Amino acid sequence: MSHKENMSTKSYGGTRNQQKSNQRCEKRNTRWKTVKYLRIQCRNKRSRLKHQTSTTIKESAAVRAAVREGLRVAQSLGPTLLFVKVNQGKEETRRFYACSACRDRKDCNFFQWEDEKLSGARLAAREAHNRKCQPPLSRTQCAERYLKFIELPLSQRKFCQRCQQLLLPDDWEKHHEHRVVGDISITQLRRPSQLLYPLENKKTNAQYLFADRSCQFLVDLLPTLGFTRVLCVGTPRLHELIRLKASDDKKSNIKSLLLDIDFRYSQFYMEDSFCHYNMFNHHFFDGKAALEVCRTFLQEDKGEGVIMVTDPPFGGLVEPLAVTFKKLIAMWKEGQSEDSSHKELPIFWIFPYFFESRIRQFFPSFCMLDYQVDYDNHALYKHGKTGRKQSPVRIFTNIPPNKIILPSEEGYRFCPLCQRYISLENQHCEHCNSCTSKDGRKWNHCFFCKKCVKPSWIHCSICGHCALPDHSCGGPKDGCFICGELDHKRSTCPKITTSKKVNSVLRA
Repeated sequence: MSHKENMSTKSYGGTRNQQKSNQRCEKRNTRWKTVKYLRIQCRNKRSRLKHQTSTTIKESAAVRAAVREGLRVAQSLGPTLLFVKVNQGKEETRRFYACSACRDRKDCNFFQWEDEKLSGARLAAREAHNRKCQPPLSRTQCAERYLKFIELPLSQRKFCQRCQQLLLPDDWEKHHEHRVVGDISITQLRRPSQLLYPLENKKTNAQYLFADRSCQFLVDLLPTLGFTRVLCVGTPRLHELIRLKASDDKKSNIKSLLLDIDFRYSQFYMEDSFCHYNMFNHHFFDGKAALEVCRTFLQEDKGEGVIMVTDPPFGGLVEPLAVTFKKLIAMWKEGQSEDSSHKELPIFWIFPYFFESRIRQFFPSFCMLDYQVDYDNHALYKHGKTGRKQSPVRIFTNIPPNKIILPSEEGYRFCPLCQRYISLENQHCEHCNSCTSKDGRKWNHCFFCKKCVKPSWIHCSICGHCALPDHSCGGPKDGCFICGELDHKRSTCPKITTSKKVNSVLRA
C-alpha cells in the first residue's frame, strides 16, 4: 500500500472499518451442513419428544446451502433432521433439529437446539400445532368417501377446486361459495394429477409432474424389462398411467403402489394402492398398516419382478434420500432367500445429472442414462430444447444400461464401445474411452485436465483447471472448511482436537 493510500485509510478510520467488515464477512460466511439423520417422534401421552438416532450422514461442501430443506417435522411431516451450524474457520459448532422437507421457516417454523430444554407450555403449543397440521380425514375415511363418490350419478359428482376435495352431497352446503366443478367422470378420477393443482412452492413441495412423453416411455419400458410391479415413490403420474394401462389392456399384468407426501391422493386410491409417505425420513403417516402394505408389495413373489421408480424434489438432500431408499431395499431383501442375497432391488432414481457423484457415493453400482426427463409444469425442464436449455434431469439406475433401449426417433443411438444408448450430440472420446457428455451437448477434451469438459469452458493457467471464461480466479475453492487446505475436509482437519473427534464418533 502506498503512503498516500495509507494516510487516506487512516483518516477515515480504515482499520476499525476493516475489522467491522471482517466481522460482517465472517457472519455472512456462516454455513450449514448436516451430520446425522435423526428421528424425533412425539409421545401423545407424556407430551415429550423421544429422540432416536439412526444412520450418520456426512455432508459435503457442495450442499451446505441446501441443507435447510428436508422433510417436515415430527409434528406434521414426521421425523426431523439434525443439522449442525458451522462457523467458517472455527471448530465450534451447535446442532439443532429442523424440518426435513421445508427450506422456508414460513412453511414450517420448527426449530430446536439439540441441548435446548422445552417448557410444558411450548410442548403443549407444539402438540396443538401438530393436530392442526394433520389431514382433515383419516386414510380409512378417505377410502370410504371414495367408494360412496363413485356410486353417485355423474350429475352429483362434484369437486371443490379451492379445497381440492371430492364432495359428497352432504358437503355441498359448506362449499357453495367455492369454485366447484361437476360431472366428474371415472376417467377424471383415474387421472387425479390432472384434477389436482400441483404444489409448486419451490421451497417446500416442488411438485413437478412428468410430461406424457417421459411417462409413456417409462410405462412402455418397464414391462419390456420384465417388471410386473412398480413401487412409485413420489411419481403420481406414472402410478396413474400404469393403472390406466392395466385397466384398459387385459394383457397387462403390471401393478403399482404409490408412496407420496401429498395426502390429497388419499381421496382417489384405496389403502392397497396409495400410502401417505415421507421419502426424506421413511415415515408412513398411517403407521404399521401402511408399512405392511409396502412390505407386502415389495416381497410378493419372493421379491421378483418389482422395481422402484422415484422422482424426489430436486432441492432435497441426497443423504436422507439414500438412507430412505436403503431402508426400502432392506425391506425388499427380507423376502429374499439366502441364495438371492447378492441381488439388488432394481431402481430408477430420477434426478438432475449434476448430482451424479453424490448419488454414486451412496450407490456405486448406479449409472446415469442419457435419457432426458421432462415435466409438464416446469418452464425449463422441457425436452427438445438445445444447448444449455435442455432438461438436466436424468435416470440413475443399477440396471445394466445396454438393456435399456432409448427411443431412436428422439435421436438416441447405441454406442458399441460404451455398451449403452447415448444422446445425439454425445460423442465417444478416444482419450477418455467414454461418451463423456452429461448435459446433452458435445463436450471437448482438455489435455491439461486429462478429461472432457463442457464446450463453454476453457483451461485457466492460473487456476490450473477448466472453467468459464469470465470466472473469478480468486474465487472460493473446495477443501477444508476450517483451515482452507485442499487436501482434506473439515471432518478430518488436524485442527479439530482429538477428543472432539472421538466424542463425535461415539455420538454417531
